[in-house]
Amino acid sequence: MTQKTILNDTHRAMGAKMVDFGGWDMPIHYGSQIEEHHQVRRDAGMFDVSHMTVVDLRGARIRDFLRQLVANSVDKLQKPGKALYTAMLNPQGGVIDDLIVYFMSEDWFRLVVNAATRDKDIAWITAQAKAFDVEVKERPEFGMVAVQGPNARAKVIDLLREEDRAAVSKLVRFSAREAKTLDGITVFVARTGYTGEDGFEIIVPEAQTVAFWNALHAAGVAPAGLGARDTLRLEAGMNLYGQDMDDSVSPYEAALGWTVSLDDGRDFTGRSVIEPQAKSAPRQMIGLVMDDKGVLRHGQRVITANGDGEILSGTFSPTIGKAIAFARVPAGEPGDVRVDIRGKEVPVRVVKFPFVRDGKIQDGI
Repeated sequence: MTQKTILNDTHRAMGAKMVDFGGWDMPIHYGSQIEEHHQVRRDAGMFDVSHMTVVDLRGARIRDFLRQLVANSVDKLQKPGKALYTAMLNPQGGVIDDLIVYFMSEDWFRLVVNAATRDKDIAWITAQAKAFDVEVKERPEFGMVAVQGPNARAKVIDLLREEDRAAVSKLVRFSAREAKTLDGITVFVARTGYTGEDGFEIIVPEAQTVAFWNALHAAGVAPAGLGARDTLRLEAGMNLYGQDMDDSVSPYEAALGWTVSLDDGRDFTGRSVIEPQAKSAPRQMIGLVMDDKGVLRHGQRVITANGDGEILSGTFSPTIGKAIAFARVPAGEPGDVRVDIRGKEVPVRVVKFPFVRDGKIQDGI
């Protein structure tokens, strides 16, 4: 059965084209994916991310539990409200999911995990938590709205009560705090996002999510759908779970080595398998730009000097005006790279990603 967020009727009233996304009925666009993409890069756009799963962990030994559960080090989180991006691995070193961990207090941490992996994530986390006597509680009573773009933070802060505005405006990236809206509703404001732009992801009580969305719209924040979210995140060099990585891919093979902390004395799940890959992984993820006309798509064969790979995420970049992609290929210098597009080998350039940072096309793209 298809699931719906609390904003489903609102999307339809705004003229959204709805599609199935991992079992959720979600907006792909509200008329023009390209315009929504540019709106986020140039001003502010908002996304319904209420399908994401909020999980609260409570107990006296949460840090010990998370030291084992995730590949990044939660010991980096020393100040309440700080957040950490990390991967949760299986014993074979594959990525079960990528997620954000928020440190609220020593006996309360909050996780935000992907919608498509909800069931397996919660089952895995719950099973691992038993040995540490940690309570795992899903929070379905929350909605979530991501507001992204150069003017996004100012638009959100204007909707908060006066006494909370200064503190929220001082939030650094990957930090969060609770605040109250002008209507007195407590919301959880995190300076995070999935577009490469600045902004907030706001967790709102489900009963007030529609009102909050409408208040943002009245303040000039345009709705944006999954189409723009995908082109924005790919330009920003951000992975999509299930397409760029999964439980058969290690963090080092997904360009996520920076999220792995090989700190002394911490034996996180999957460490023994992936640690040798810190120096040399069998596969690598690279960025591609195609100067010829056409679109790079998932599953296309990629020909390199070391053997074949494949396109992971591929799309037309509205900001750059060319096709861009992630590809997973054999390790080593790839040489001249070509992509098999309907039997024709089309040359592409290997580039560093992100392709776009803070709205600007990066050098060499």
